Amino acid sequence: MSKDSVKDSAVDMELLGEILSAFGQVDSNDLIPILQKIQDSYGYLPRIVLMEFSKRTAIPASRIYGVATFYEQFHLEPHGRHTVRCCRGTACHVKGAVGIAEAIEKSLGIKDGETSKDMQFTFETVACLGTCALAPVMMVNGTYHGKMTPNHIQTIIESLKSSQGEG
Repeated sequence: MSKDSVKDSAVDMELLGEILSAFGQVDSNDLIPILQKIQDSYGYLPRIVLMEFSKRTAIPASRIYGVATFYEQFHLEPHGRHTVRCCRGTACHVKGAVGIAEAIEKSLGIKDGETSKDMQFTFETVACLGTCALAPVMMVNGTYHGKMTPNHIQTIIESLKSSQGEG
């Protein structure tokens, strides 16, 4: 059995039915909000769900995948509970973003684009976080952290790790 087959067998298709029912008559203008709802419900966009979405709505799978891969907000693979993003834009690069990314990788034990085995952390570098005055910048779960140093990173990551058992 392939890895995708194992993942697919654990997917609850009733959630998709509930999502589509909430939208009523679905057309291609509903694509982004439906993908957002699917991701909110499943934690990512499972392949089998996207294919069923296409079948039930007659929206071509190529269009669904085109939107899902164009926008960085969508994930085709499971993501960790915490998403850590490091800016690699010009201002951040000049102020040491490479060292910041390396410190994040060391602290989390994963590389850019990876998710920890315990599903607690996903690390991504991004082109720009739009907060150049705070360079170098890291974003954790939507919260910006500016003027980063390796020690500051360690403090933030350790705080997240120690709160894993909470809520």
